[in-house]
Amino acid sequence: MSNLTILDALVIALYFLIVIVIGWWVSRNMKSGEDLFLAGRSLGFATIGFSLFASNISSTTLIGVSGQAYASGISVASYELMAGILLAIMAFTTIPVFLRIRITTIPEFFGRRFGPVAQKYFSGVTLFLTVFVDMAASVYAGVVVLQAFFPAIPFVPMCIALAAFAGLYTAAGGLRAVVYTDVLQAIVLLIGAAGITYAVFSQFGFDWDTARATLPEGHLSIVRPADDAALPWPGLILGVPILGWFYWSSNQYVMQRLLGAKDMEQARRGASFAGLLKILPVFVMAIPGALAFSLIPGLENSDLVFPTLISDFLPAGMTGLVLAGLIAAIMSTVDSTLNSASTLVLYDFLKVSEKKWSEKKILTAGRITTAGLITIAALWPLVIRNFPGVFGYIQQVFGYAVPPVVAVITLALFWKGVTGRAALATLIIGHLIGAATFAYRAWCVSSGTPDVLPHFLMLSGYTTIFLVILCAGLSFADRKSMLPTTEDVWKLSDLNPMRDRKLLFDYRLHAPLVLFACLLVIWIFR
Repeated sequence: MSNLTILDALVIALYFLIVIVIGWWVSRNMKSGEDLFLAGRSLGFATIGFSLFASNISSTTLIGVSGQAYASGISVASYELMAGILLAIMAFTTIPVFLRIRITTIPEFFGRRFGPVAQKYFSGVTLFLTVFVDMAASVYAGVVVLQAFFPAIPFVPMCIALAAFAGLYTAAGGLRAVVYTDVLQAIVLLIGAAGITYAVFSQFGFDWDTARATLPEGHLSIVRPADDAALPWPGLILGVPILGWFYWSSNQYVMQRLLGAKDMEQARRGASFAGLLKILPVFVMAIPGALAFSLIPGLENSDLVFPTLISDFLPAGMTGLVLAGLIAAIMSTVDSTLNSASTLVLYDFLKVSEKKWSEKKILTAGRITTAGLITIAALWPLVIRNFPGVFGYIQQVFGYAVPPVVAVITLALFWKGVTGRAALATLIIGHLIGAATFAYRAWCVSSGTPDVLPHFLMLSGYTTIFLVILCAGLSFADRKSMLPTTEDVWKLSDLNPMRDRKLLFDYRLHAPLVLFACLLVIWIFR
């Protein structure tokens, strides 16, 4: 499949050079742990928005969304649109609480509400999902594509090279290097994806009706029947918001950008800006993947749709730009997850803030931790490649792991009556249910036994509802152990207008507009 030219190689080399320069430039001003992990709490809204978008639109999204759209239609785009909706809601809910209490990690919120055991438990869950799902899956998805263009490089050495390069500038420059490179990566990524969209649509004479006529019925519909195998509409209503709520409001590597905001206003604007950007993948990733069904029929591995489109339809130079965009997508997720995972290790487990470590010692420990995590990022893809579809791997693992977290954190944000023992019991019971479900489904696949459980998204919704009721009931039965809280829950005063009263800068206008735009796209492609 490889058809790279010298021009393509030069474009890719230029991208690497720019990233190296950014990492070196930022590392010169690295003085404290807050600089390394929260960029000195100095980020503006545009940097936050681009970084949220780039770190989420990883290689797993480029490969997974286009691949699943090829196999089952654009219903997979609902994850992207739901992200826009949830980011708009976060401007009114989680962002004001987390920034008001000035936490460094999301598990720290659990610690303030429910004590150190709950904090470490949730931090461990977050570490697992960050390292073994987000980070490793991103490396795997990127290598799948890059091997199509560099077949002479074996799988493992390429995994090591990608993880090591991202880890190098992350360890040197911290979150500031991550977000600055994310801005570059987001721009390159969007240009590259738009190039593929243009090339694919040109095959149909830029005629939408012609393109749609070549596809199976429902292939360009986001809202699918209740018995749809990929994403039934009850799963869209019940499961997708739950997975998204965890990912966007409780996931350390996403929230870390918002925690590093200059102030509340910049964080809210950044979330709304990111929500607006999340509409773009519908048009530059999902729809091209769906249209590829008629252009390159018969692909056995849907994860190869994206590299096949690059190879078959892009000219010299543009191929290099799109591959640079892919590499950018890999780096933006790996660097983000490395930085956030290191933050969790140092602040939730080593407790460096309580031990009064010097800033130099925190910097050194953070960089050593990052180096250790690179090893996992480089080797865990060997496990992922045995899973049927990288996007399926991510969504199903999240589907079983996040319901108890969503149940507890949602109650904890809006009701101070949740007790520590009730929260911890709900987390443990919920994860036991998830582990048992995963084991049952693995047994069904290996033994050929029919699976009688509902779709994993619907099951995520049902489980979350059950766990909310369970946590509330246990809290009522355990009122005596409730920790006194006054500042750690959402208050009506969190809706106060921003200091800048100009309508153009008011999040109360931005967020509803993003919400409306996302719902409009769902209605158009219903």
